[in-house]
Amino acid sequence: MTIIPVDHSEHSLEQSLDHCIKCNICTAACPVSAVTDLFPGPKYVGPQAQRFRHDRQPSPDESVDYCSGCRVCNEVCPTGVRIAELNARARARLVAERGIPLRNRLISRSGLIGRLGAGPQAPLANAALSFKPLRVIIERTLGIARAAPLPPFSRSTFRSWFRRRRTAQPVATKGQVVYFHGCAANYYEPWIGRAVVAVLEHNGFEVLLPDQRCCGLPLLSNGDFAAARHAHEANVALLAPYALRNIPIVGASTSCTLTLKEEAPELLGMQSDTVRAVARQTYDIFEFLRMLHERGELRTDFRPIERTLPYHPPCQLRAHRIGRPALDVLELVPGLRLIETHASCCGIAGTYGLKVEKYQISMDVGAPLFDMVRRSGSTMALCDSETCRWQISHGAGVTARHPIEILAEAYGLVT
Repeated sequence: MTIIPVDHSEHSLEQSLDHCIKCNICTAACPVSAVTDLFPGPKYVGPQAQRFRHDRQPSPDESVDYCSGCRVCNEVCPTGVRIAELNARARARLVAERGIPLRNRLISRSGLIGRLGAGPQAPLANAALSFKPLRVIIERTLGIARAAPLPPFSRSTFRSWFRRRRTAQPVATKGQVVYFHGCAANYYEPWIGRAVVAVLEHNGFEVLLPDQRCCGLPLLSNGDFAAARHAHEANVALLAPYALRNIPIVGASTSCTLTLKEEAPELLGMQSDTVRAVARQTYDIFEFLRMLHERGELRTDFRPIERTLPYHPPCQLRAHRIGRPALDVLELVPGLRLIETHASCCGIAGTYGLKVEKYQISMDVGAPLFDMVRRSGSTMALCDSETCRWQISHGAGVTARHPIEILAEAYGLVT
């Protein structure tokens, strides 16, 4: 007799809808349904619609595509219904039935776009993407909003900097750490990768940089589960040799680390021992630094920084369920005061706000956050997520930086 193993994570996801008590808390908290009637709310397209989704009949709804995947519904649900995951599965089914538009194929392949635009050709690529008539053409032909925030490509990738640096590295007294940089730090914001390396080395770690792929979150968000599975399988194969030796995997993109920890394994039903090992060993950068501080191992030789800055914890960070580690660590810096915005969402949701039919929704969702940042009087805001930083800069008109840049500055490190 053949015994088929039970995937308990898969079972709990599908069964969680039975815990819905129809309280409507998720709908009241949903930032998208608050600004548009195109999305009726998490309860309706999540646990309620799920009861009518069967393999042998067409998907009963279209509105699920307007779910931004921010996970606010998961945060507020009093009975633990995994609404965002149900919605993501439903979107993937729509994609399986109807195919993926060219626009969604393009914007979900962050690694490919980064390789095409970053490097010596970056000035030309940036000039083209800032040329308004071309953006109008792109909007009309592909459906990418002409006003959506597209970050400029870097002339030099983070990985190329890491390979060619010549400075003597500090002696590693605390072991090794793998840095999972993600697409943003490699192709758009290499200074964040440099700050991560500087802070980790300052704290006595040797930073390892194995080959890696895009985490796959843009693919998951656009319903391309097949491509996302390939991406996650590739990353697990590349990272597992380190995870199985208990070497921490640290990332400064909360979206990437959440994908490695939870999102890809859960949505794709990938629960092998190696997948679990990678997930267990993955940390957000400030989660890792806070852990060092709790063990009395974090260096606190900080220079004073006399500033008051607004700080926005992005949705993907809140989904980690680890509190606000950046606030916990940065409160150790003399003179620095961070004010949490308490806004529900910036609206961009990765690639969501790039789409012409969703751009204004994303801006309306982010409006309370933009207003809070502007009212703070600061010309700078902090946020752990790259797409949220780009959206905050776009919507509030301020410079948005990663908290790790401030920590590197407090250490007096040149990045």
